[in-house]
Amino acid sequence: MRTVLFAVLAIPAFAAELPTIAVTGGQIHGSALEKGGAVFKGVPFAQAPMGDLRWREPAPVKAWTGVREATSFGAPCAQNAGGRMQENSSEDCLFLNVWTPEWPAGTRKPVMVWFHGGGNYAGTASGNNFDGESLARRGVVLVTANYRLTVFGFFAHPELTKESPHHASGNYGLMDQIAALKWVRDNIAKFGGDPANVTIFGQSAGAVDVNVLMTSPQAKGLFHKVIAESGTVTRVPDDATMRMTGLGALMAPRSGDTYSDALTLAEAEKAGEKLLPGSLKELRTLPAADLLKATAAPRMSIGPANGVIVDGWIFPKPPAQVFATGQEFRVPLLIGNNSRERTPQVTPEELSNAVNAMYGPFASRALALYRASAPDPLYGSSEAQWVVDTMYRCPVVVQLVWHAAAGNAGYEYQFDRAAPGREAAGATHGAEVAYVFGNLGANYLAPDREISSAMQQYWTNFAKSGDPNGTGLAKWPKFDAAARGFIEFTDSGPVAREGLRRPFCDLYVDNIKRLMPRETPR
Repeated sequence: MRTVLFAVLAIPAFAAELPTIAVTGGQIHGSALEKGGAVFKGVPFAQAPMGDLRWREPAPVKAWTGVREATSFGAPCAQNAGGRMQENSSEDCLFLNVWTPEWPAGTRKPVMVWFHGGGNYAGTASGNNFDGESLARRGVVLVTANYRLTVFGFFAHPELTKESPHHASGNYGLMDQIAALKWVRDNIAKFGGDPANVTIFGQSAGAVDVNVLMTSPQAKGLFHKVIAESGTVTRVPDDATMRMTGLGALMAPRSGDTYSDALTLAEAEKAGEKLLPGSLKELRTLPAADLLKATAAPRMSIGPANGVIVDGWIFPKPPAQVFATGQEFRVPLLIGNNSRERTPQVTPEELSNAVNAMYGPFASRALALYRASAPDPLYGSSEAQWVVDTMYRCPVVVQLVWHAAAGNAGYEYQFDRAAPGREAAGATHGAEVAYVFGNLGANYLAPDREISSAMQQYWTNFAKSGDPNGTGLAKWPKFDAAARGFIEFTDSGPVAREGLRRPFCDLYVDNIKRLMPRETPR
């Protein structure tokens, strides 16, 4: 009887110890972490964008009564899986998660906000892959946030533009990211975070998103540093488009002999009408599963450049042009890629067609370089080198050249370490994420854990001060256009180098100069 009574009495005592805090909307309680600190999961930062709120800018959360449970992740945002709606995904998905290394919150710490990858048509931040405890232990408050995907996050339509007070449509997923950053600004101090020291970071589409947010007036002042892993403002569509349209179409500039990294609003509206015929009223009544089935080919619903639209409000100008003319936000940028990223299955003839389509008068110079460079033990075949150079590696160089010319601090990296059991494939797309978050499985070895520790320290040092360097770490050179210094995460650890793939990236730089409009000289 005594044992039963003790157990009953212990339940409210334990509940009272749960971390409880008041945020926008009401009170939440999370979970205490074993090593100290706390985590709050599934915290709403906007209303569920369903029904009449579908394809609108995120609405403020509705207040709730009592204490809301914040001990489990919210649903991933609605997305396709195998041609049908992914199980457990939902339109009711605008949740974020917060890890803080001490509770009650003490001195204010830098904040890191993660936006996941997945082409802006898949993925979630609400999962154990992005558990933030390890990074938070390095002296930061870590936030991960969901955002609308595929047709729900990147769909434009003339009727949507007409009803919008901003005369814009599309970019709803990016509006969600901005809403999450506003939530951070308004609430993060209660978790021990410093709203005046926020770093946004992401991988793949998340990296594209954090880069383009550096050009959005609606995001101004909401963050102070940026880390981009395998994505840039000049990034062309990924291999999903490659499979659908062919490599040559992938690499060709979209219009004439100028470069554009985003659709115009008119182009996006036209694509939206073709994608989903019918009135807006009808489309808002359709079940999410039906909309996803109608747009099952993932890239069909969001177009090139991961769905970014120059809508006149979130993006008044194409992001690449903003960078090229030195008008992006004056914030430190840490950006890089993995050595292998993609391994395309294309023929030499397809490669030749792609090079000719993209490089025009520079094509013969490009073909000579790539034919002489393969196979390479680190970078792979000519085709693999071409795809990674033009989609990831050299766009990083171009973006940093632009950013440095505007007087901003920049740091470049390349990650070479292959995941255990995937040594033959090399360091492919996303391989670095487990190292950055410190979530390595039991099959990872001691060298992997040393690399992970170094990366976490570099990343959090950058979040704290805008400089990744610190005691016990190899010196990471600041990027400049002449030396192009970078850090390379080799199998033996980080090594400082200069001029990553310089002949190939010089060619890419020259070609971008040829293609970029010159409306606003620097």
